[in-house]
Amino acid sequence: MKKSEPMSESYYYILLCLAKGANHGYGIMQMTEKLSGGDVIIGSGTMYGATSNMMKKGWIREIMSEGSGLERRRQYQLTESGREALRAEIQRLRRMLENAEGV
Repeated sequence: MKKSEPMSESYYYILLCLAKGANHGYGIMQMTEKLSGGDVIIGSGTMYGATSNMMKKGWIREIMSEGSGLERRRQYQLTESGREALRAEIQRLRRMLENAEGV
């Protein structure tokens, strides 16, 4: 089995948010703060750097919202590769917790 690289908290929460469905950057930032109980705050610079890198990795893709407003909003959507990366990270974190509980 290939060892998966640890994922940054920002990457983890962005993928976790997108597992619930496509979302725009600001929505992901808000959802991350809520899911983490305020422990993880993603700034806009971090957000857009992370999404750019994750698009290069093929974990997410950019889509345009279908809103009826004048401005169409850029949204991000999780790919199957991104879903697999998130699953691998969750498994890695579970193993770490199990190891800690065994001590």
